[in-house]
Amino acid sequence: MSQSADNNLVPRYRGRQWIAPDLPEKAQPWLAGKSASVGKDRSNHSGFEKELKKALSHGKLKWPKKPLCFISDLHADTDAFWASLVASGGIKKTGPGDRDFKLTRFGRQARFMIGGDCFDKGPSTLRLLDSVRHLSKSGARVDILAGNHDIRMMLGISAAGRDRDPSTEHFFVRMGPKVVPFLQEIHQRYLDGHHALKGIPGKAECRRRLFPGNRWFDEFPLLAGWVMPDQTIEREMKRLRAKMERFEDDCEAAGLSLRMVYAAALEWQRQFLRPKGEFHWFFRDMTLARRIGSFLFIHAGLDDRSARILHDQGIQHLNRLFRDQVKRDPFDFYYGPIANTIRTKYRDVDQPLTRHGVKLLRRDGIQAIVHGHRNLLNGQHLMLRRGMIHFECDSSLDRATRKKEGLHGYGAAATLFHPYGQVLGISSDYPYVKVFDPKSILHSAH
Repeated sequence: MSQSADNNLVPRYRGRQWIAPDLPEKAQPWLAGKSASVGKDRSNHSGFEKELKKALSHGKLKWPKKPLCFISDLHADTDAFWASLVASGGIKKTGPGDRDFKLTRFGRQARFMIGGDCFDKGPSTLRLLDSVRHLSKSGARVDILAGNHDIRMMLGISAAGRDRDPSTEHFFVRMGPKVVPFLQEIHQRYLDGHHALKGIPGKAECRRRLFPGNRWFDEFPLLAGWVMPDQTIEREMKRLRAKMERFEDDCEAAGLSLRMVYAAALEWQRQFLRPKGEFHWFFRDMTLARRIGSFLFIHAGLDDRSARILHDQGIQHLNRLFRDQVKRDPFDFYYGPIANTIRTKYRDVDQPLTRHGVKLLRRDGIQAIVHGHRNLLNGQHLMLRRGMIHFECDSSLDRATRKKEGLHGYGAAATLFHPYGQVLGISSDYPYVKVFDPKSILHSAH
């Protein structure tokens, strides 16, 4: 029996006149997209469909009880966020403003999951976070997963002004020029007044509080030698030297003195880390991973060590380890195994997910991993890694990434998981809604 896709599955895009990207009007079986939609790692040797059927035969998929919309890697591009919500069918856009929307019937039923990386690259991080809050306050159920850009920002700015510690005193400058636009945002929103620098020390003292000390280059290798090879340590120090040499120039080019930078860092800490801060909710509500039915949602992926934790102690323990390490021992987190879940791209240099790890996940009932982090063209991809199904959902939404990839403007993409047993990949960069239907795949002709 040949596969087909029902065009009635295509969401009703309401308020599309208020977004720029075009959205697909027809549906297509996911596998029909071929190289634009599927891939497999070197461990799979037969045809993709045959390997996929083998993966699906390990047990019946347990689906979310309510619709779930996964949107990942927005990178501070709010227009891409609203366009993606329109693409999901979860909202009706009613005007150009960030409050001009209504939840649709589908949106009131659905769960919206943001797959990490709200920070960096795009026009405005604060505007994006405001919009996420608007969505949540409208009655939508919103989950936020930790992305590597989000955590790097939190650890970096949290380190500003703290007592010298070779394990963390380099975190602020390590962010490099990516942090400068966000510091500008903080300054414009909270510190644009005559008394903005009141109580801020002089330039030399600000530099001392922001930059690692001279002894760091001797102390860090001794500390890091327990967790990383010499070659990696040397590369880390080389990168840091380069960032230190240009950081102040990058700030001044953006109109920020070191005193302004330090003031913005302290204000960030007040707004994001203190209970009364305007954005305290963001990191408070953030979690590393969500398990829903047979699907594990995470920013980047897994390796054998995280698979073992999930199998032996469960997802709540993994999330607890993440929270405890980020708060109490950021060095161990950033250079340790848990951080691999927010930055792996399954490269040879990353900690591996082997067939043993896949076996552990399947024993625990996990049959598919849903993630972002690895930006793609032509919308979402279906990937097999050591026989484990991966839905790769970083569809190059933000305009900075798209410009680098030769694409125009901002994008729109949403991955929908329906309780009745189908996954829809919707992207403005692919002419069809991709429909993953396991029943159709298992019963299709060889």
